[in-house]
Amino acid sequence: MSTDFTEELASRLIRYCKIDSQSDADSPTSPSTAIQLDMQRLLMAELAEIGADEITLTDYGTVLATLPGTAGPDAPTLGLLAHVDTAPQFNATGVKPVVHKSYNGGDISFPDAPELTLSPAHAPYLAQKQGHDIITASGTTLLGADDKAGVAIIMTAARHLLANPALKHGKIRLAFTPDEEIGRGVHPDLPRDLGADFAYTFDGGALGNIEYESFSADGAKVEITGVSIHPGTAKDTMVNALSLGAKILSALPSVTMTPDTSEDRDGFIMATDMVGNAAEATLTFILRDFELEGLAAKGALLQSVVTAVAQGEPRAEITCEITPQYRNMRYWLEEDMTPVTLAHNAAKAIGLTPSSAPIRGGTDGSRLTELGVPCPNIFTGMQELHGPLEWISVQDMAVSTAMCLKLAELAAEPK
Repeated sequence: MSTDFTEELASRLIRYCKIDSQSDADSPTSPSTAIQLDMQRLLMAELAEIGADEITLTDYGTVLATLPGTAGPDAPTLGLLAHVDTAPQFNATGVKPVVHKSYNGGDISFPDAPELTLSPAHAPYLAQKQGHDIITASGTTLLGADDKAGVAIIMTAARHLLANPALKHGKIRLAFTPDEEIGRGVHPDLPRDLGADFAYTFDGGALGNIEYESFSADGAKVEITGVSIHPGTAKDTMVNALSLGAKILSALPSVTMTPDTSEDRDGFIMATDMVGNAAEATLTFILRDFELEGLAAKGALLQSVVTAVAQGEPRAEITCEITPQYRNMRYWLEEDMTPVTLAHNAAKAIGLTPSSAPIRGGTDGSRLTELGVPCPNIFTGMQELHGPLEWISVQDMAVSTAMCLKLAELAAEPK
């Protein structure tokens, strides 16, 4: 049987990336955008074509499917997950994937943005990929390998397992989720509907990375209502909501507490949006820390800044609401490291040296683990995410596919 998956992976990734499936944090619906269902309907058709069972689109927008087990009845049920939405931070409409065959090790240019350069001098991981087939976008959009690479990897592995029933594995449940990029990928019903003993998200970066520690995350929304009046007669009367928003932003620490000044295990407070006018304005923040105490401290700091600005201008109305998003998966996985150990063993079995650095972000696995389904995160090869320089090696994706297949095999072996 052929195990060279590169052509299939490239074809799938290109096909998937051309579909606009951005999520929208401001939308109250689930999924947050109807365009994500374009991806889901395609996946349902492809799952039927390869022979998967129990193909379902849930009312919260997740596609589920089953690969029947070929091992003994005692094998655990394994979940494999990837998300179909792309990040709302950058343009994802009209994605035109470009394949740079047999990468020569030099700078990569972009046909629709000649001023852009992807250079191994600034992307050390790229310097290791000479001879690989590198896929980028054309320069005016993100690529969407986050996480359509994960979708392509799982679909390729699923097609291979169904075509080769002699390969022994337990029952496998597939889940393709919407809205991961806005922290809403795991619906409360997903653990029950997935029905897996443990699972893996394929939503990581460099080869060998097996992640079981993520940020804990909260979101915050600050609403400001000022006093609106014609600017010609505004003296001693107008209260400009935008000016108060600027005061809040300027009062927050700008050293060691923003994404661009933090690293490793540092957390941060990041303003993601400020919209409105002189009468009303809304500021949106994300709060991140690896420890709950640090996350709570950042929430308290934001609240104290908002309170101080409000007290300085009693004519305005200012509120700050902090909402939990997800929690560090380590809190639960460290109680039973079996899924992590299995992933490390699988990586070694295919010739990789596994590593487990903490994620400066989160995955669906963070929330899924919190809800009772242990779910580490596995590498795909994706790099330079959420912007026009995003890229991935097809050969890295092939290694991730081999990792997926090895996980299925090892999970079914008798303990």
